[in-house]
Amino acid sequence: MEVNKLTAAKVKASEAGKYHDGQGLMLTKSDKNTGSWYLRLTLHGKRREMGLGSLSEVSLAEARAEAAKWRAVVGQGKDPIKEREKQRRAAERNLHMLKDVAASAFEAIKADLKGAGENGRWFSPLELHVLPKLGKTPVAEIDQVDIRDCLKALWQEKPETCRKALNRLSITFRHAAALGLDVDLQAVDKAKELLGSTKHKAENIPSVHWRDVPAFYASLSGGTLTHIALRLLILTGVRSAALRHVHVSQIDGDVWTVPAELMKGREGKTAAFAVPLCPQALDLIAQARRLSKGDGYVFAGGKEGSVISDMTLIATHEAGRDERAAARVPLQPTELAR
Repeated sequence: MEVNKLTAAKVKASEAGKYHDGQGLMLTKSDKNTGSWYLRLTLHGKRREMGLGSLSEVSLAEARAEAAKWRAVVGQGKDPIKEREKQRRAAERNLHMLKDVAASAFEAIKADLKGAGENGRWFSPLELHVLPKLGKTPVAEIDQVDIRDCLKALWQEKPETCRKALNRLSITFRHAAALGLDVDLQAVDKAKELLGSTKHKAENIPSVHWRDVPAFYASLSGGTLTHIALRLLILTGVRSAALRHVHVSQIDGDVWTVPAELMKGREGKTAAFAVPLCPQALDLIAQARRLSKGDGYVFAGGKEGSVISDMTLIATHEAGRDERAAARVPLQPTELAR
């Protein structure tokens, strides 16, 4: 049987038509510059035709090498088309980077997260502490040592944040396994063992003692949105998210109905919450509305009318804490009695 009938020059000069190189390798050209390589094979008495790529991407030498490889597969009694598909899927599994799988895992569980995870708190431990180091690594290649080396500094400095990162990473690995990726589901637990114990001592989040609340309230006399918001927070006892997103549509007379989605708890399992508003609270809301830049939002003071942030409230509290410790601000008798 004649083989290697074609030459590179002939391949380049040939017009449209079919050209045989031997042993089943064939070139089909639709015009002088465009064509495709095919391999004709017989497996279990049936003829198969297998594409080997376009003429623009595969040279004659490369086509011959590919043809030889797949003829050898036929010699083993295997279907070369199925074997190539298996190899393609295996290669795809190995190329799935952690950042992509983590994003996919986040999308899969959004429905179970409060506010569909829009505030970013679920994903941020991965985004801030894991993905910058391991994000571009194929998830199938990540082991417990990689995870330990990535998080060991965080484990000593911020163990609670590290635990969250490990939890999210475990969920990501389970998601990867569900996708059919070859991952070590025990890698995160092994990494926890390697991290060992932490020297970090937990500290309570600083808070205002109840005896100091009147003085703190009195100190919030600047008339800014932030000061008004903190005063309303003290009067109503609601959570920060509910306060920052209060909208005029939520207020009916002297009752503020906080929507379920702004309450703590899983979406669909939390009911709306009615908050009675005293005269001073209503006065504060009226003051805030005069300053607000948002479309109906009471505390919109940021760019493009966005609501004020948690950090804005925290910063105001932190700035005044040392000052309050040094000198108590006297409570004005009329401040809370109006």
